[in-house]
Amino acid sequence: MKTRLTLLLGAALALGLAGAAQARDLTVVSWGGAYQQAQNKVYFTPFKAAGNKMIDESWDGGVGILRAKVQGGNAGWDVVQVESDELQLGCEEGLYETLDFTKIGGKDAYIPDAVHKCGVGAIVYDFVLGYDKDKIPAANAPKSWADFFDTTKYPGKRALRLGAKTNLEIALMADGVAPADVYKVLKTPAGVDRAFKKLSTIKKDLVFWKSGAQPPQFLASGEVVMTSVYNGRVDAANHDDKRNFGIVWNQALYTIDSWVILKGSPNKDEAYKFLNFVGKPDYQAKLPEYIAYGVTNKAATPLIDPKRLPDLPTAPDNIKNAISLSTAFWLENNDRLTERFNKWAAQN
Repeated sequence: MKTRLTLLLGAALALGLAGAAQARDLTVVSWGGAYQQAQNKVYFTPFKAAGNKMIDESWDGGVGILRAKVQGGNAGWDVVQVESDELQLGCEEGLYETLDFTKIGGKDAYIPDAVHKCGVGAIVYDFVLGYDKDKIPAANAPKSWADFFDTTKYPGKRALRLGAKTNLEIALMADGVAPADVYKVLKTPAGVDRAFKKLSTIKKDLVFWKSGAQPPQFLASGEVVMTSVYNGRVDAANHDDKRNFGIVWNQALYTIDSWVILKGSPNKDEAYKFLNFVGKPDYQAKLPEYIAYGVTNKAATPLIDPKRLPDLPTAPDNIKNAISLSTAFWLENNDRLTERFNKWAAQN
C-alpha cells in the first residue's frame, strides 16, 4: 500500500510539474540592443500594462537554433522575430505555425511583403555603411561601398557582419557592379569568386560583428573607422548616446524581419494576442520615435511624425539606389557560401 501510495504521489507531482511547465508566460524573442529597448517601450510594456503576462529574450539568429528547439519538444520560446531567409526556410521545415491573419487585423492591413503564410512583417530595415562624423569630416565622407574598401583614403579597421550574406553583395558593389545587377553576377561561379577576391583585398583590416549592438560600439570605441550596420542602430546611437555617426544610404541592402509563432507553442492564443497588439497602426507608428525602422501596417506610416520620415529606410531618397536582399538567392546558396566564407575568414 505504501509503495502504491508513493507511486501515485510521484505521478501526481510529475503531472503537476508538467502542467506548471506548460503554463509558463508567453516568451517573445527579438534582437536585443537598442532595437529591443525600443520594442520594450512601444510594444512590450504597454502589452503587459494591458493585463498580459509575457517575458522577452534576445538571440543572434540562425534557423538551426529554432530547429533544435522545436524538434527537441521544449522550445521555451513562443514568438520569435526572424530574418527573411529564416522565415522561408523554417516555414518549409514546419518549424512555425501557419498564421491566421484574421486574428491579427487581416492581410490587407499590411504591406504586401509583410504577408507570409508563416509570418507577419515587423520592420523594414537596411544594412548601410556607418561611420563616425567626428573622425571623418564631411568633405571626406564616404559615398559608397567602394570607399569602404579604400584603405588608403580611409586607413584603419572596418567591420562586417560575420557571414556570407550581405558581404558578397557589398563586395561586388564595391568592385563596380551596379546594385541592380548584383544577383545576376552573384549567381555565377565567377561572380562569387570575384566577391571573395574583393573581400580579400581588405581582409587584414577586417573585424567581424555578430550582434546588431556591436557595430555602434566598434565605432564609438574607435576600433573601426567604418562598418556595415543596421540603419536603426546608427540612429539609436545618435539619439540615445549623443553620437555623431553618419549613414551612407547609397547601395544599402533592405529587407523585412517577421514575427513567427514556433510550432507547438502552448501559448498560441496569447501569441496571437501579442501579434495583433504589435500590428496595430497606433503602436507601430511610435516605433520610429525610438529607432529608425520602417513599419509594416499600411495605416501606420501616415501617423509617423513627418520630421522623422526622412530618417527611415522607406523614404524615397533613401531607397532609390538600395537593393532588396534576395531571400530566394540565399535560400538556395546559404549553406554552401557560408561554409566557404567561414573557411575564408579562418585563413591567415
